[in-house]
Amino acid sequence: MRSSSPPKVRPLRLLAGAVLALLAACAAQPRTLPPSSEPHVLRVGTSSDYPPFSTLSNGQASGFDAELMQAYASDRGYRLEWVRFRWPELVADLGTHRFDVATSGITVRPDRSLTGRYTVPVARNGALLLLRRPAWAPPPASPPEEPLALLRALDRPEFRLAVNRGGHLERVARAHFHHANILAIPDNAAVREALANGEADAALTNTFEGPRWAEGLSGIERVGPFTRDVVALYVEPSRADLAADLDTWLLRQEASGALERVRARHLGPGATGPSATPVDALLAATAERLALMSRVATAKRRANLPIEVPAQEARVLDTARKEVHEAAAALGLAAPKDEAINTFFQAQMDAAKQIQLRAPDSAEAPVHSLDGELRPALARISARISTLVPRVPGGLDREAVRRKAREELASTGLEGAEMDRLADALVELGAAR
Repeated sequence: MRSSSPPKVRPLRLLAGAVLALLAACAAQPRTLPPSSEPHVLRVGTSSDYPPFSTLSNGQASGFDAELMQAYASDRGYRLEWVRFRWPELVADLGTHRFDVATSGITVRPDRSLTGRYTVPVARNGALLLLRRPAWAPPPASPPEEPLALLRALDRPEFRLAVNRGGHLERVARAHFHHANILAIPDNAAVREALANGEADAALTNTFEGPRWAEGLSGIERVGPFTRDVVALYVEPSRADLAADLDTWLLRQEASGALERVRARHLGPGATGPSATPVDALLAATAERLALMSRVATAKRRANLPIEVPAQEARVLDTARKEVHEAAAALGLAAPKDEAINTFFQAQMDAAKQIQLRAPDSAEAPVHSLDGELRPALARISARISTLVPRVPGGLDREAVRRKAREELASTGLEGAEMDRLADALVELGAAR
């Protein structure tokens, strides 16, 4: 008589194998597609003290970034968890994974590019000085003084300038004021109060926040804006999936007009039009990439490496073509012709080399690891560029794109003809299908 055990064991083994296969499949699911029955938590960093972008009261966030992230969470099935950060600790908090994405009107800066991922831009603004002109200062001119000339005239030890400590604006203050008494205040709301109660002669703010701060204050002049800054969401570096999904969502929100309506509700006239279009996003990514080139130059000089490496450029072009074709296939779009892809990325590399060649060799310049910091950051930006290239529409007006490029790339150190070359290569991407 046969034993009855073998027929029972085989089905159990098959069941165990099926369970293991199912578990493996579940583990492979992208993190940006949480199951609808049990929404994942998306941890969102907020400074909580920066209207109109983000304020937090009793665990409830409000402002531009809050509405934006709530809409994204609703579309993607996330439950939001708001995590407070202080501006001086933003980069460190992102590095220790305290949150998945940081908001609060975060300005794109090269030091932050080294440690995180930016999304496509959500807004633009500029630094604005709210000034109660001291008696010793030159009287107002007619027509008004050029902003940077007035800043230079105010840069004296007796000039008291209040600014939020640890944020982008403190860096702007220290870049423009070398002799003034800079009052770096940790509480953003207290910066306005320092101006209101006479502890400071001026407060450094921006085009979004400044009009609100000026309300109710007498004798205040608005100086600027004197910078052109890009605002984006700031994503934890290991979350490439989240950054890419946010980009896709933001581009669609801009195309539908929904993002512009959120800007109008919260940012008012300080917002300067669309920012998350393929052209705007590509120019912003180009500017972000070029902003790292002086640091690349310093790292290469310290390591006695050449600026130009033809074999490396050839590898970059091969990778770029592959990534653009993969991105186009994933989007269901036709990729530009390889010749146009090569022309665009070669223009990017040539612009980068020009900035490296012009970068001053300063012994005080910070030295970053080429392989450990700079190249990973550049790879993150290049990956975003590759996903944007297939989205460039045809029929772009060459002169309009040139004007936009000169605005967006003005701070990079490129010459006019070099910016025009990048603009022309971008236009050809849309035409080469």
